[in-house]
Amino acid sequence: MNMRAVRCHELTGPRGLSVDVLPDPVADDGELLIDVRACGVNFPDVLVTRGKYQFKSDPPFIPGGELSGVVRAVGAGVSDFSVGDRVAATMLKGAFAERVAVPAVSAVKLPDAVSFEVGAATLLTYATTLHALEDRGHLRSGETLLVLGAAGGVGIAAVQLGKLLGARVIAAASTDEKLAFCREHGADEVIAYERESLKDRVKELTGGDGADVVYDPVGGPHAEQALRAIAWKGRFLVVGFASGEIPKIPLNLALLKGCDIAGVFWGSFAVREPAQNRRNAERIMKWVADGALRPQVQRAYPFAEAPEALEVLERREVRGKVVLVP
Repeated sequence: MNMRAVRCHELTGPRGLSVDVLPDPVADDGELLIDVRACGVNFPDVLVTRGKYQFKSDPPFIPGGELSGVVRAVGAGVSDFSVGDRVAATMLKGAFAERVAVPAVSAVKLPDAVSFEVGAATLLTYATTLHALEDRGHLRSGETLLVLGAAGGVGIAAVQLGKLLGARVIAAASTDEKLAFCREHGADEVIAYERESLKDRVKELTGGDGADVVYDPVGGPHAEQALRAIAWKGRFLVVGFASGEIPKIPLNLALLKGCDIAGVFWGSFAVREPAQNRRNAERIMKWVADGALRPQVQRAYPFAEAPEALEVLERREVRGKVVLVP
């Protein structure tokens, strides 16, 4: 059989994508073959179409790092999934297709209460964030969490998970509309960092103490300001560089603050520590099914509109997530 897939044919950005017809994959040993119902779209997908992500691929290739669907076939050695199971899964690339083969260890069962669109928009952002806040940031109940780019996919996940873990959350974003969105999802305080001093406002909101944990998926000029507003023995989480600028941080700030600067590379963590990653994923899906977490899907796009889906993300017009549907 053949399937349709969204492939990147040139590293010129989202307009280099087109829908192709390809042979179906098969489930090898230890793998699941999944009939895809929805694919999450994330900022790394934009970067890979421009050849700017940590993992570079030569065209043509299929982008996409997360999906949801139904198990179509089970490879040898897989005992914890069956044909017909509803699942969500993550991968480095290859999700934007009608059928995908993935290692079973990269998948988690999708509760009946969670739609395919929500399931496809959950794992990458929330698993990244739970790994960041707990495994790397050691966030404790009662601490203050500062989230940069707080209205985006990983940003709103950090706002919601921060509240769920008992933190006081300060959300920083660029517009009043985005800040209102953050408040709707639990932010205790907000900062419009395009028109007010990030450092001064954090200090003001924390009585001069600063934020215990900073979650930064943006990079750029706000990173240093956030580090200057961190608390003594704070933890600065380097999650990504959505601004397109990798900041150069004066290391004397880490000395003066007695703080940690921790890298958060969830993709590598998922490969190196699959059992812990699955435990995190299962916790997240239970929280979503119970209503404790509310992943936001702004819009679903058909495969033919994949370039537009990535472009709205690149223009930072998305609150939460968008998904592709075959």
